[in-house]
Amino acid sequence: MSIKHIITHPGGAHKDDFLACSLMIYSHGVPVLRKEPSEAEVGDASIAVVDVGGEHEPTKMNFDHHQFPADYAPTCALSLVLRHLGLYEDARQYCDWLETSEWLDTRGAVKTSKWLGIERSAMAKLNSPVDITLLRRFAKQERHEAGQPVYEVMRMIGEDMVSFLKGMRERMKEIERQSEIWEIDEKFKVVFIPRVEPMIGEPSAGLGRYIESNELDCVAMVYPDRRGSGYGLSRYNDDLRLNFTRIGDCDDVHFAHKSGFMAKSSAIAPDRLRELLSSAWVG
Repeated sequence: MSIKHIITHPGGAHKDDFLACSLMIYSHGVPVLRKEPSEAEVGDASIAVVDVGGEHEPTKMNFDHHQFPADYAPTCALSLVLRHLGLYEDARQYCDWLETSEWLDTRGAVKTSKWLGIERSAMAKLNSPVDITLLRRFAKQERHEAGQPVYEVMRMIGEDMVSFLKGMRERMKEIERQSEIWEIDEKFKVVFIPRVEPMIGEPSAGLGRYIESNELDCVAMVYPDRRGSGYGLSRYNDDLRLNFTRIGDCDDVHFAHKSGFMAKSSAIAPDRLRELLSSAWVG
């Protein structure tokens, strides 16, 4: 749908309206106006109204959550825009920060900290000048448009979010097609990714998420070494039952991290890789 501009509320900005508008900027490339929308603007499907307006109606490009009842599942403007783009389920699965953002925006810091099981004071310790400056600069202007620094940063953020989520979806499908589950000495399991050409990006990317999302009982990952012809071996979820310093002296192991969480080997034969995994096991 072609839209003329985006409206979001004036005053202080929060992560949910900032990120929701970032996605809309990337999707539509139109200006953002920070103001209260008129009734006519809320009813105009050529104007996207985000985090204001008292209505959630995607067919009219309205994405507000403030009218939802107090006991409604934590849902913010970002949630609604992600749903509109067909990315919400992927975002909940691959963006660990999203649910916390939904809680913060709809329940506040006190309830969110209790939900996370942390002290209220810890919430402020997670902020940085990146958060503070971007939100303050976004809130400061009444109009943001192409060519302005904040607008272009928001466009990049929106692009990266969409690219990451679509990329992760494809990466999970790719891992599903290529991966093997090895059982080593009837003691533990690992997920193995064979080398394929051409090798695109980081071969280990998404492996941990694949194990988690499929609830696999794996303690390690074996994947092509992007910088060599062999393979990388690493613990999943930092499982201390594997210590790769135990194989550091092997002729075909050219690097073993001193903390024991990973190693790199020139070995390419599956049987040899299995031997290395077996030697690294401490139980």
